[in-house]
Amino acid sequence: MIDKVVAHLEANRKTAEQWLMDFLKIASISTDPARKADTRRAGEWVLKLLAGCGIKAELIDTPGHPCILADTGPVDGGPTVLIYGHYDVQPVGDESLWKSSPFEPTVRDGNVFARGSADDKGQVLTHMLAAEAWMKAAGKLPTRYKFLIEGEEEIGSPNLEKIIREHKDRLACNYIALSDTPKFDEKTPAITYGTKGLVYKEITVTGPKQDLHSGSYGGTLTNPGNALCKIVNSLRDNDNRVTIPGFYDDVKPLTANEKSKMKELPFDEEAYRKSMGAPSLEGEKGYSTLERRWARPTVDVNGLFGGFMGKGGSTIIPAKVGCKISMRIVPDQNFEKISKAFDAAVLAAAPPGVKVEVHTHSQCAPYAAPIDSPGMKAAADALEAGFGKRPVFIREGGTLPILPLFKQVLGADSLMLGFCMPDCNAHGPNEFFGLSDLHNGAKAAAHFMANIAKCR
Repeated sequence: MIDKVVAHLEANRKTAEQWLMDFLKIASISTDPARKADTRRAGEWVLKLLAGCGIKAELIDTPGHPCILADTGPVDGGPTVLIYGHYDVQPVGDESLWKSSPFEPTVRDGNVFARGSADDKGQVLTHMLAAEAWMKAAGKLPTRYKFLIEGEEEIGSPNLEKIIREHKDRLACNYIALSDTPKFDEKTPAITYGTKGLVYKEITVTGPKQDLHSGSYGGTLTNPGNALCKIVNSLRDNDNRVTIPGFYDDVKPLTANEKSKMKELPFDEEAYRKSMGAPSLEGEKGYSTLERRWARPTVDVNGLFGGFMGKGGSTIIPAKVGCKISMRIVPDQNFEKISKAFDAAVLAAAPPGVKVEVHTHSQCAPYAAPIDSPGMKAAADALEAGFGKRPVFIREGGTLPILPLFKQVLGADSLMLGFCMPDCNAHGPNEFFGLSDLHNGAKAAAHFMANIAKCR
């Protein structure tokens, strides 16, 4: 039957491309109140596509943007798979940097350029195309499939947890599959099996009641700027190891299998350095670049503020300064434990003569799925069938709060199937998605439906 399904996909390539174009024309910028109607229209577009191919689908309103729940219905045998994705997109930023209008999808050199093409409209569409092909070619899917497509991912999914908890029974599944991550390179598909967690902090250091003349008052009180530098410098040593007490206590080491697979990846460190425009690659001593990027926890300054930074000179002692710091954590670190340890370390490093406050902006757990599960094997075989090359297993340094939430509430692991290019310009100007990746991704998604049905 899979041959008939793939034949349907091949015969309807132009229709699939037109659907993508129609989807991308909708300016579903979830963060922009002026685009609220457009964002809803994108949700209704998803609803119509799923319902149009015979899948029971429902639009559920939230205090923000709606989400779509769909279900193909019970099937004898086989696991239940939940497809997660989002139809909202990032703001366009400086439109003058775009070579074509962000919401007028344009094809150049086989790539579709438009906001949301890779993140996530093009990628989530692959799974809907696969479902449509199965429904048209076979009359049903080989195993039970559910869909949860939201419209608030780009604004932190503020209403999604409530939806998942309230509809826990409707969303019950054995695996979650999503495509919101990249391939490893142009020719190599990837399955992302782990993401880092996040603890995001802000430190403020206050001294005198107002800015003071550094000549008249310097040397007689603690300068908040000097104090902040001392605090930040205390968080890492000369080997780039974090010095926060207990920071590494719960870090789960990479297994021998994970290290082996990581070493086998065709990773070009020099090309990676050049892509960032960095003078050199630096990090925690004793670990490779990929290990530091994917599997080691980090502490990074995200921004500094305070004092005089205008043109010319103003020799002052600033009254108040601050910085924002993110910590990316890995399995099995606990974000609450790390958060408390950070606060204590910052206050311990503060010199006398200033007031130091630490504010928590956000925090989220890390996530890692087992790479030897039946679902992972089904996914790997499907990507090989779709792209003609065996996928690699990778981690990501970013954070996806939805993954630990799914695991906590639904008890299911997530399979992240990457179909877009790693340099697809997601969130930036000239975002793109390859038409070949659209078709290969849909083919892989169709094979995954056949493969996962055989898992017991």
